[in-house]
Amino acid sequence: MAIPGTMTAMRLKGPGRALERDVVAVPDPSRTEVLIEVLACGVCRTDLHVLDGELPDLRYPVTPGHEIVGRVVAVGSDVMSLEVGERVGVPWLAYTCGECDPCRRGLENLCERARFTGYTVPGGYAEFLTADARYCLRIPERYGDAAAAPLLCAGLIGYRAYRAAGDARRLGLYGFGAAAHLLAQLARAERREVYAFTRPGDEAGQAFARRLGAVWAGGSGERPKEPLDAAIIFAAVGPLVPAALAAVRPGGRVVCAGIHMSDIPSFSYRLLWGERSIVSVANLTRDDGRDFMRLAATVALDPSVETMPLGAANEALARLKAGTLEGAAVLVPERGPPLAQRRNSQRTSDSTIETTRQVASGK
Repeated sequence: MAIPGTMTAMRLKGPGRALERDVVAVPDPSRTEVLIEVLACGVCRTDLHVLDGELPDLRYPVTPGHEIVGRVVAVGSDVMSLEVGERVGVPWLAYTCGECDPCRRGLENLCERARFTGYTVPGGYAEFLTADARYCLRIPERYGDAAAAPLLCAGLIGYRAYRAAGDARRLGLYGFGAAAHLLAQLARAERREVYAFTRPGDEAGQAFARRLGAVWAGGSGERPKEPLDAAIIFAAVGPLVPAALAAVRPGGRVVCAGIHMSDIPSFSYRLLWGERSIVSVANLTRDDGRDFMRLAATVALDPSVETMPLGAANEALARLKAGTLEGAAVLVPERGPPLAQRRNSQRTSDSTIETTRQVASGK
């Protein structure tokens, strides 16, 4: 299915560079894909790791963005699960092979040939994208487009990390950003105590955590009076691992929830002793996505978002890196012409080019 027309995309053309605003062709959906008009796309810390070249096997140009809310505008020939007009979410996990050892063991999040939205396949910092229909998620109607965007990664990865933390009654959250602010609300709904750890001196971030129900909030080097049952680290800061180990009780667990982290410094075995444990969370599964969306439909999460135009993607990323966002930034594409009009415009342009060619050749 050929989809004529062009669109705007914010693309990365080398490590450490600013995104560039490009005009590119609207992509064609394959037989298992849908074409989606992007309504909103969240800005995630993983996007910073892409920007800084910290993830392996990056191939430029890259269109980042994997917290995507959009409307289906075309479907591939084999797609039966989605229809034109449906609102869907596109998460980080874009494709798994179903054949490798992890896939056969039910661990598709560890697939050896997985593809990832906004990293190894084009993402949502654009007006349109294609996505495999089998990996799209239906979003609860109670959330608007911008509010739903952070659910697609901050919510999903936060939820997988939350489950990895077990039934911790006292839960520590290191790095109080997009994921932690959603997870704090979920934990409070389940009557758990939330302890928020921010950058030292971040009084605004600590006040934000308290407003969301945290029973304690302080700097990452501080320790609350009560030992934690578990801690989840969202900040990509290796030295937080021994700090979190020191804050959890014997038998407690530290969950590392980021895709990238700076080196973990050496620490005394005494911190780990007492059957404390460290575990990482990698990616997500489709079941994670469906389970979390069902939960989000019943728990009234209130995502804190700041919307910005797609063209302001570099500003949004800079503010995320500086830690000056409260909650999540969400990019909203400037509404261009409808796809049908883009098609007609492209046909007119192609016809004009052909007429000019014929005149020039004397036909």
